[in-house]
Amino acid sequence: MNGTSGKSGVAAGGTGLSAADVASAYDAAQKVVQAHHHLARWMRIGMTLAQIDAEVARTLAAGQSKSCFLGYRVSRLPPFPSHACLSVNECVVHGTAASLLRPLREGDLLKVDIGVTHRGWIGDAAWTYSFGPPSAAVAKLMDVGKRSLREGVAQIRPENTWIAFARTVQRIVEHEAGLHLVRGLGGHGYGRKLHLPPFVSNVVPEHPSEWPEATQRCTPGTLVAVEPMLAIGTSRTVSEGGGWPVMSADRSMTAHYEHDVLVTESGPRVLTAGLDDLPDVVG
Repeated sequence: MNGTSGKSGVAAGGTGLSAADVASAYDAAQKVVQAHHHLARWMRIGMTLAQIDAEVARTLAAGQSKSCFLGYRVSRLPPFPSHACLSVNECVVHGTAASLLRPLREGDLLKVDIGVTHRGWIGDAAWTYSFGPPSAAVAKLMDVGKRSLREGVAQIRPENTWIAFARTVQRIVEHEAGLHLVRGLGGHGYGRKLHLPPFVSNVVPEHPSEWPEATQRCTPGTLVAVEPMLAIGTSRTVSEGGGWPVMSADRSMTAHYEHDVLVTESGPRVLTAGLDDLPDVVG
């Protein structure tokens, strides 16, 4: 579940972690990876979002963890009503189990964002799945999303500032591929809480006040969940009725990929290692 530009947390996202803390953060992140791998094997065309959300709940419980999204509150929105964010097609993020009632069919593109609490630590990562073979345009969207995340993560190093991540992601998605990154949402620090500083934008700010953390160093010991969110046709979004699901304004297809990353002295350590092995196509 992503952060919103301009919102701040209460403490640095993981600075001063002990070896035991790092091990616990890794274990929580791996609970998310395990849940994704289970779902990728289990999901089929014809299932509903409600069925998938119930399976997420069962999977997390079997792994001695629980959803940190269920009941989560942001600003004036109602508590989030689902165990996972399940966002279909033009829905970029924050889709609920009731946001689409029909069964999933061939050609649907599902973004599954899973957040867990495990022994006091958070894990939070998203991946995108095509139900049946994707069209050429959607396959490009997925490939570009994964590449932008992979190459962006490589920039999360102590010698860099956070803007290095955004520059890389924006170059790949918008300048090279001609696709569109969603504005106003991005990654975030985390740890024992879901949302902590720093906010990590996917795009370079147009003015300094837009993203104050952009020029801060990637400090070793910081935990971040970084997450390109992209659409085929537009960077603008809408949220119908002021609710949770966020849609592309032109209703074009969208993708969302997210890793948990620990900044170390030698560079990024991906705590959600194993997500890159997930299949693109299910069903």
